[in-house]
Amino acid sequence: MLGHLFVGHSSLNWSTLLTEGVSTQQWFILQEFRLPRVLMAIIVGAGLAVAGVALQALFRNPLAEPGLIGVASSSAFGAVAIMVLGGWLWQQVALWQIGFFAFASGLLATLLIYRLATKSGQTDIALMLLAGVAVNAIMGAATQLLLSVADLVQLRTVTFWLMGSLVNLSWPSVVGVSAVVLFCTAVLWRLVRAMNAFVLGENSARYMGFDTGRFKWQVMIFSALMVSSAVSVVGVIGFVGLVVPHIVRLWVGSDHRLVLPLSALGGAILLVLADWLARVMLHPLELPIGLLMALIGAPFFLMMLLKQRRGWRQ
Repeated sequence: MLGHLFVGHSSLNWSTLLTEGVSTQQWFILQEFRLPRVLMAIIVGAGLAVAGVALQALFRNPLAEPGLIGVASSSAFGAVAIMVLGGWLWQQVALWQIGFFAFASGLLATLLIYRLATKSGQTDIALMLLAGVAVNAIMGAATQLLLSVADLVQLRTVTFWLMGSLVNLSWPSVVGVSAVVLFCTAVLWRLVRAMNAFVLGENSARYMGFDTGRFKWQVMIFSALMVSSAVSVVGVIGFVGLVVPHIVRLWVGSDHRLVLPLSALGGAILLVLADWLARVMLHPLELPIGLLMALIGAPFFLMMLLKQRRGWRQ
């Protein structure tokens, strides 16, 4: 991971650092551009993977992932809306405004999905999933509508952002996303025993003494908070929450006391490596990291789907 700090247009490497030290300009590049980028890749990768673990336990399906419940598309809609329409309200749209609207729209969508799936204090998992799919489709269509009225400059900026990007990050954004991800991960860590029980069935978890209603809303809300905070800063990056938990389960089994922390570590490593590949594959051009993750994750998803299909036949 540390080697990723020295990848870029400016010549900076370990030998230079150890023998000659770094100049003021090189230190500025390292401190203000590369270090925030690496740290954000670590925290976002960990957060998306943890959200994937929690949602797969909630839906009792290894194919579930954060993008499934409509949070990512809702956050993307909020960001695109302020990028395209914000010029009518402000002379120049600031990065914090994009982040705020993305985070707020993702959170509102989560509350809407949870409200639609809850009746008389009981939350229907299947209805929650269907509501998430519906919100996903609506927000995707609304985002495409905004893109159709954007000018060329806005279209280029928005398209690159929608494909996921770790460029132009600030320390306040790194600190903000880190705080949200760490807090939500701590909350979900306290639910690992309930996750182990819930995968056996909701009734089984209830008989074991777990409050399944509270478990469902906590997983939904705190997973959505992590996803929306990540999307609000780096754009849409998919499949991390699908690929990493599956690989971890192949190694350590289904005990969430191991799966959750190891998935956080695996997600951090995967996103750092993906960002490194995105920067070096077509150097000096840079691939959007969300596009690269889709190229990695989509075949993996199909492989899992075929594997599950063979299991159904047996």
